Amino acid sequence: MQGILQRKAGTVLNKQIYVKDIQAGDRVQDLFLVTEKNMAISQKGNPYLNLKIRDKTGEVDGRVWDRAAEMNDIFRTGDIIHIQSQAVSFRNVVQLSISKISLADDPAITPADYLPSSASDIDDMFEALKKIIETVQNPHLKTLLNLMFGDERTADAFRKAPAAKGFHHAYIGGLLEHTLSVARLLDLATQHYRNVNRDLVMAGGILHDIGKIHELSFNGTMDYTDEGRLVGHIVLGVEFVDAKIAEIENFPKQLALELRHILLSHHGVLEFGSPKRPKTVEALIVNYMDDLDAKVNAFEEFMNGPRNGSNWTPYHRLLERYIYKGPSAEEEVPEEQD
Repeated sequence: MQGILQRKAGTVLNKQIYVKDIQAGDRVQDLFLVTEKNMAISQKGNPYLNLKIRDKTGEVDGRVWDRAAEMNDIFRTGDIIHIQSQAVSFRNVVQLSISKISLADDPAITPADYLPSSASDIDDMFEALKKIIETVQNPHLKTLLNLMFGDERTADAFRKAPAAKGFHHAYIGGLLEHTLSVARLLDLATQHYRNVNRDLVMAGGILHDIGKIHELSFNGTMDYTDEGRLVGHIVLGVEFVDAKIAEIENFPKQLALELRHILLSHHGVLEFGSPKRPKTVEALIVNYMDDLDAKVNAFEEFMNGPRNGSNWTPYHRLLERYIYKGPSAEEEVPEEQD
């Protein structure tokens, strides 16, 4: 496979080769989004440029061995670049040896096309979430949820935002996907544990990560905003919800207090950044369903990585374990029949 992309006057650059299809030996000339870059020194003492570049199908490492300093000045992290390169295998992993870089500044290029996206339809997920909101009976909580997601700017950001930078649901639409999944889990939990305030659980679950629309930047590369690094999504979310509650006449103070507690405690323990540990049954349920959905997604995303001839994933630093993938379909041996 050889992908060749050329710029012609008056035409828009379109991708021809995607990361998931690149194999060692391929000649790759195409557009990619730069997610990381840094200068390094080789064992021979020569400077080289170390890159991570991606499109919506995945990420690949790139190396610039010649004229590294010159090429480093052409672009920044978050830019979309056009490269000429050769795909090579290094320690059984494909990387790109890049010989030429140019900045792709065509206004028709959309950075979001180069970021990973949810496999589920965003419009369908948002409609499903709105239907769950309609099941909330408490008039104050329902007004709060409708006020929150009825705001066009908030809804648009919520539909696009990732749920995290790297650990789970780290893709466009990830926050919506995660929130919808948590809400569905909470709906089941409140059917099982009858002696809980279902409306409070559902509202807390739907709003638990709302601060991430301010914590994360996702128009170019996915990264933390200044607010995200200095304050964090938990406090940002509580501030955001408090501001909306202030717009609702006669919102009960006790209800607002218990809702804030769910948001403040949804990370469960202090060492995971939670200002408070859950001290109500409703907060406890939201904490565990949020944690379950995040970890299942993290497992699945990591398991979907390259097999590299093993039934196990590489070591996951955040989960602190290897994950068993099981034999591949090609390795499974059918049972003998008599």
